[in-house]
Amino acid sequence: MNLLVIAKEPVAGRVKTRLCPPCTPEQAAWLAEAALADTLAAAADTGARRFLVLDGRPGPWLPDGWTVIPQRGDGLAERLAHAFADAGGPALLVGMDTPQVTGRQLQAGLSALEAADAVFGPALDGGYWAIGLRTPDPAVFARVPMSRVYTGAIQRARLAALGLRTVDLPALRDVDDIAAARAVAAAAPASRFATALAAIAPEAVAA
Repeated sequence: MNLLVIAKEPVAGRVKTRLCPPCTPEQAAWLAEAALADTLAAAADTGARRFLVLDGRPGPWLPDGWTVIPQRGDGLAERLAHAFADAGGPALLVGMDTPQVTGRQLQAGLSALEAADAVFGPALDGGYWAIGLRTPDPAVFARVPMSRVYTGAIQRARLAALGLRTVDLPALRDVDDIAAARAVAAAAPASRFATALAAIAPEAVAA
């Protein structure tokens, strides 16, 4: 079973731009790196074959045991489809925006794929934090609008329309703005993300 993490290289000005303001681009990149580190650590707890589907270049933040696949395609929908095709076989894909995710939650998604055609993890902002497919199929993502408040609903409906037996995972909150960042840090106070957020200047993160 394959576990894919799709991510951007944590470079200032290219990641977590919706945290700015109150964060600076450098602070936002630091938080992105912490969130990615938490996600990679949770993935390592599953024992699955691990792929990092990366926009950018790997750095010292990437631990051993990962195969890097460059992102390819125009737009996120195409990049998701290519990620599944490049990995081959059954796979669960998650992003870098839910640092509170646990290895147990990821393992539950992987285990569900042993019997189901797909798994789907909705996000509280209307998107989704995880999607899994037993068989790669670009039709799953074709013409699904990304980064909208209704993306998750349309993506879930597409899975149903294709006749895929789908297991739903618990909803999680994405880190997309400073309010969400505070909520995620409070939910996972021992995470690298929470530590990084707490270390940022108080004026950047004060409620």
